[in-house]
Amino acid sequence: MSTRTDQTARPEAIGPRPDHNPGIGTDVSPYPKAAPSDASAPHVHAAEVEVDAASDAGPLARMWESIGYDEINWTYTPTGRTLLNTFGEMTTRGFHVRPHYVFCSGSGFGIPHWGNGNVYHESNDGSVTYDFTIVDQAYDAIVEAGHHVLVEIAFTPRDLLPEQAAELTVTPSPTVYSAYEAGQWAYPPRDYERWGALVAAHAQHCLERYGAEEVDTWLWELWNEPDIFYWRGTPQEFYDLYSVTARAVRSVLPEAKVGGPTVTGAGVEFMRGFLQHTRDAGDPLDFVSFHTKGSAFTPWRAYGPTGAPATEQQNPSANKMIFEVQRLLRVIAEFPEYHHLPAIVDECDAGVPAHFSAYDNGNFAFQNTEYFPVFQVKLMKKLLDLNALEPVQVEQATSWSFYFEGERYFEGTRAFLTAGGVEKPLLNAYRMLSHLGERRLTASSNAAVDVAQIDHQTGASMPEEVDVLASRSENGTVAVLVWRHTDDQYRTDTAETEVSLAVTGLEGSYTVRHFRIDADRSNSHTRWTEQGSPQVPTADQLAAIKARQGLEELSPSTRITTAEGAYRTSLTLPLPSASLLVLEPEGAGR
Repeated sequence: MSTRTDQTARPEAIGPRPDHNPGIGTDVSPYPKAAPSDASAPHVHAAEVEVDAASDAGPLARMWESIGYDEINWTYTPTGRTLLNTFGEMTTRGFHVRPHYVFCSGSGFGIPHWGNGNVYHESNDGSVTYDFTIVDQAYDAIVEAGHHVLVEIAFTPRDLLPEQAAELTVTPSPTVYSAYEAGQWAYPPRDYERWGALVAAHAQHCLERYGAEEVDTWLWELWNEPDIFYWRGTPQEFYDLYSVTARAVRSVLPEAKVGGPTVTGAGVEFMRGFLQHTRDAGDPLDFVSFHTKGSAFTPWRAYGPTGAPATEQQNPSANKMIFEVQRLLRVIAEFPEYHHLPAIVDECDAGVPAHFSAYDNGNFAFQNTEYFPVFQVKLMKKLLDLNALEPVQVEQATSWSFYFEGERYFEGTRAFLTAGGVEKPLLNAYRMLSHLGERRLTASSNAAVDVAQIDHQTGASMPEEVDVLASRSENGTVAVLVWRHTDDQYRTDTAETEVSLAVTGLEGSYTVRHFRIDADRSNSHTRWTEQGSPQVPTADQLAAIKARQGLEELSPSTRITTAEGAYRTSLTLPLPSASLLVLEPEGAGR
């Protein structure tokens, strides 16, 4: 290992201008930063859905079992631990959990979009010490809840800043700590050898604390979105840092899964250069990671009356996300030696940033409502379909969402909880997905949008559809997930869609349970608004909200006998909504 030599590159040498939104790089794609509303778009009022329970469409990749967030110091708060345990109830294998800022310096005080593990310290004589006090609390909370760490190895500790970091300055203010928190952490470390030693020490500490069996399930990833201003060096400096980092991890953990480069959806050339470098240098590479965002509302923050509606109605675009994922999968596919590597989309979100709310821009209101969980269910299915078309497969699609301290009830941030520990409707999307079994079944809808037929040239958003995802568990349970959605949070319809559902290939008797997410069910936000949107709810009001926050059944369970090997029923879907029908064979048990 050696120290970095070229320390003269300025931030503007790569990436977009500083006024570009994080998560949205400079791009030439046909997609706008957000999808407009279209009151004239046609509705879908009838759909036929068919499921073959005797088929086997292969293993169902549980790509949704992954979350991440900026605020590492909220991992181990009582609320953070409770949320991690909630996710632990939805999985048998654990989620991968990816927090930012583990190597940043600081006091451990958490605020939105900031945090620090405070590991690396140099004394005046140049000697180095490592302090894992904060890291232990964060990783303990993740592991104790049954999950596994996706170690984002970032960013540069204050004591490893290069001289050119002094060019980034801030005006002194009571609301700003220092230039370090403002972005100096994004500069390449001044000494790659000391960085490599830090990475190795971190890996060694995790091995000793959690054991090889657990740590071998972890993913080790360098940095975050280096194609924009999260990296204030040159691309080559990043590629060289990856070489140092991957080899440092492997020096301690020979079986560790290491990867990168975590570019934004626009990071095509950065990704291509990274893969060329790892191939030519013979670097370890076990997965390739990148991000996608469905929207970046303009303006991000509108200063005006509290809670004012958006001046322009904008929406997330699932088509934009599919386009970005497919484009980057095809960059990976340019390297045949990497076709077998999984793609990790470890920020896969309808909007950006997570900590902006409906009070900043009214368009963020979808993050409170039933619109968001149905969007998320739809997105996971479309990514599964995309896997069938591409030589490189998406293995994880991470929701960059957790929770925020200090927010108002239903602030509108991208989070699973709001104030008072109330679960938002988004969490119920993951409860629905958790009911899906190990094997995918052949299923179709005549009102679905086919991923293979999307015309990306126009940059259009996904129109209204009814689609389906179905599975079978080892005990024979069949789960059928059906939804109605359009990429327009402002589009409503007084008429419900009539869906004819046929499940063939069944044998014997089943108990049928029907779960629903819509404006009325599985919807704490609706319960809150019904009570006048109180910001100081009474104990009774809060209890009433929490009583309806979980995944709810549309109707009581029924017992059916499939004498002809089929179950046929009809259901109606408001816009937007998702229904999950679980057919459990008699005697299977839960």
